[in-house]
Amino acid sequence: MKDLLTRTLTGIAYAALICVGIMWNSLSFLVVFSAVTILCLREFYHLINVRKQTKINSCYNCFGGLLLFLTAYLYASGVFGGYIFFTYLIYVVIVLISELYEKQEDPIAHAACIFLGQIYIALPLALLNMIAFRDIGGEAPVYNPRMILSLFVFLWVNDTGAYLVGMTFGKHRFFERISPNKSWEGFAGGLGFTVISALVVARFLPEITLCHWIGLSMAVVFFGVWGDLTESLIKRTLDVKDSGCSLPGHGGYLDRFDSLLLAVYAMLFYVQLFM
Repeated sequence: MKDLLTRTLTGIAYAALICVGIMWNSLSFLVVFSAVTILCLREFYHLINVRKQTKINSCYNCFGGLLLFLTAYLYASGVFGGYIFFTYLIYVVIVLISELYEKQEDPIAHAACIFLGQIYIALPLALLNMIAFRDIGGEAPVYNPRMILSLFVFLWVNDTGAYLVGMTFGKHRFFERISPNKSWEGFAGGLGFTVISALVVARFLPEITLCHWIGLSMAVVFFGVWGDLTESLIKRTLDVKDSGCSLPGHGGYLDRFDSLLLAVYAMLFYVQLFM
């Protein structure tokens, strides 16, 4: 009972912080998700360093991920043009050159793990900026927090629905090799609840058609589940249960944002292709 209470209170505080960060204004969005980028990357590089085959400088490479997020923010908000991404390319070049002097036992694995963290975590979080800002033509892009918030709502509803239905009715394992607790019943329950939440969201945001909201919710569920499984694969490979212990009852930051890391692509692709 105490664990459930701890998990619930932590979840409420986490959700409230994310919602306030998204809805307050573009600067609060910048602050909150800059912190998310750093915290998730720090956990990832710490997990890699536990294996001891490589020793990654987490501070330096967390800064690299933050640099990618900031450049994406400045580009998406219309402050700078595409040339701003050259600043991140400088970081990439420095990483490659530094391998000449690091004297790592396996420099290929060392560099590969560094860039895996950048691609797996920093890139999708940076792409959130492309969803958060809308180009209305001829003017500076406008911050549009509702799309980002709907993305999180779909992910949270899916997680909750999958957990409740899976715990109650789950019998048929979904992906036992990687995540033995997931079931087809839980997946169906999460998808069903998320589609229902899309019907509710459509009532409050009628400028986007109901069909598109349903399509978005389904895309987010599928990619969100793959994102969850991807992190499970990483943890199983590294033989750890959670990415960290920073969030009582929830594990680490990466455990909370794993589904987001692929769901971002789903929403971005759907918006660009169909909307």
